[in-house]
Amino acid sequence: MTWRQWGGACAGAKWPLGARWVVVLALILFGREVFAADGAATEQGSVAGFLDAWFATSDAAKEAQPHWMTPVVTVTPRLEQEYRYDQTWQDRPKSVDITNYGGGKGLELIPSANTELIIGVPAYQTRNTPKGSVSGWADETLLLKYRVLSGNEENGNYIVTGFLGVSVPSGSDVFTNHDTIVTPTIAAGKGWGTRTAGFDVQSTLGIAIPTGDKRTLGMPTVWNTALQAHILEKLWPEIEMSYTYYKDGPNDGKKQVSLTAGLVLGRFEITPRVKLIVGGGYQKPVSSFYTFNHTWLLTARAAF
Repeated sequence: MTWRQWGGACAGAKWPLGARWVVVLALILFGREVFAADGAATEQGSVAGFLDAWFATSDAAKEAQPHWMTPVVTVTPRLEQEYRYDQTWQDRPKSVDITNYGGGKGLELIPSANTELIIGVPAYQTRNTPKGSVSGWADETLLLKYRVLSGNEENGNYIVTGFLGVSVPSGSDVFTNHDTIVTPTIAAGKGWGTRTAGFDVQSTLGIAIPTGDKRTLGMPTVWNTALQAHILEKLWPEIEMSYTYYKDGPNDGKKQVSLTAGLVLGRFEITPRVKLIVGGGYQKPVSSFYTFNHTWLLTARAAF
């Protein structure tokens, strides 16, 4: 089977969304090997050349910035290339708990020197209440990053990046927001130390702007900050703070502050290209107003 035939078969297949992302990731990581054996030298050379050029661009982009770890909760201002899966278990007031499979994370790509595109895989959620249980898909999310300034550990150890996130109302009726939500964000970070040990601060400030139903959805402003250490080469302990100010909506005028204690481990070499990262954390509100009691978090990533 040639590259074009195989690609056509994938496009026509009615696979679950998650399975399609696994195929895309396999193509990116192992495309050279997958098509080396099909006997089509021209097509194989074209695929290999495309991947070589892509990885040259993404490697150069990553080298031009600090080599910190992406925190458990805070979206890093760094450009990253990986496939990410998160899972959370959240306990809410009135005996409600929500399990989130996927966390809306997914495929993160660096297509050019200063940009990153995150194509989220909709999370599958289960909500249990005293009245029963419901399950379904959350909305599709997309995020574009544009890096404005950066310097790696030998050249200042800092970064400034702008985000533009979009949530599309594609989920199940019980979990969708029913409206598109646009979230502009500014992110920055500063580090001290080397590539093998040190300390850094990463922070984001964004506002979620719905295209409709503002009385229901509101316009929350969220400020996240992660204080992260790097010790023993592969250990990244952290403390994160999340501050949310609710404007409009049912929580209009209220404020919530939560803290997360987390630990990320990595980067462990799977292949010369692929590195495994795992981590977790515990999140607890510390303000008088809160929308949840506590959350356990798990994250797993294959960086390439």
